[in-house]
Amino acid sequence: MSGTQHGIADCFSPASINGLELKNRFIKAGTFENMTPSGIPGAALNNFHGTLADGGIAMTTLGYCAVEADGRLNEGMMYMHEGIRPQLTALVSDLHSRGTKVSGQMAHCGGFSKNSELRRRRPLGPSFGLNGLGLSRGMLFCDAMSLSDIDELIQHYYQAAVFMKSVGFDALEIHFGHGYGLCQFMSPKTNKRKDNYGGSFENRMRLPLQVLAAVRDAVGNDFPLLAKISMTEGARGGLHYDDAIEISKLLDSAGIDGIITSGGTSTMNPMIMFRGGNILPGMLRTEKSRVMRLALRMMGKSMFKDYPYHELYFLKQAKRIRDAVSCKMIYVGGASSNASFATLMEQGFDFIQLGRTLLSDPDLPNRAQAGASRRKQAPIL
Repeated sequence: MSGTQHGIADCFSPASINGLELKNRFIKAGTFENMTPSGIPGAALNNFHGTLADGGIAMTTLGYCAVEADGRLNEGMMYMHEGIRPQLTALVSDLHSRGTKVSGQMAHCGGFSKNSELRRRRPLGPSFGLNGLGLSRGMLFCDAMSLSDIDELIQHYYQAAVFMKSVGFDALEIHFGHGYGLCQFMSPKTNKRKDNYGGSFENRMRLPLQVLAAVRDAVGNDFPLLAKISMTEGARGGLHYDDAIEISKLLDSAGIDGIITSGGTSTMNPMIMFRGGNILPGMLRTEKSRVMRLALRMMGKSMFKDYPYHELYFLKQAKRIRDAVSCKMIYVGGASSNASFATLMEQGFDFIQLGRTLLSDPDLPNRAQAGASRRKQAPIL
């Protein structure tokens, strides 16, 4: 059997991460689903993930499970609290009955929010600054977290992790990327603090590592924890590929079970992670706020840059991280064919996260396996 045949066969073989066995190597990436009206998961979210489960995915990820109410980007998003225990328990149980594991993406918006139900006057980030997402709501700025605010945030992560494990999640994915709260502390572009949480790389990583420690304490040593990082923010003065290697080493040493190598930032340069057709025209068509439309017209071309799509566009940089850490590696970015899936297995990645390719074709894992089986059974000419 050739290397490529071995690679594609590996895609459909079981594999484990910290004791959790997955039936194949495909994981649905956390995505913005907008299916929790009033913050409550219901039938729409159940059906969405159920369809993906039936399509053969080994583990699906519930995107953006805010760890507290003020951690939401907007008031329609879900946050982890007892009021949604019955709905989440039922959702996870249904997915388990379909043979699919469930991961929850733990997230906090930091200073990037348009949440009209915010308990505070302004959202809180590492430093005082502009809140680009809040322009349409008149929320122009974010404030800097105090040390007590930081302690409270760590506790929110701990409590959310306890809750999420108790409702049946099989794994938790801590979101360290895409310009959200923890990434804002990690990035020198958004973190201008002068205390022990700002300045040096070690100081900027202090809160993310404390959050990881708190979540690990909440769930125990035998529960899978994943980290989603941005290998680059794609912005001058922000995090770049060399930083991602050092970030990954620290997370690996701190006991993370798997690293997801994403890229870009929702706050400054989202197209690095999306690639292909630019999303700016669609955003201009659908944005209801005149203020936001004006802002998009003025700054859109600089924020939504054009990056041509090609298969495995993060592979070169993700391989650098693979070579630097001992934890499991989960690739995301431009994987949509059996040839790409095989390449990732051959290059030493353990799992593959699928985002837009899976949303456009929920049956992709089943179809990919059927295609691999047909090739395997074909006569040798």
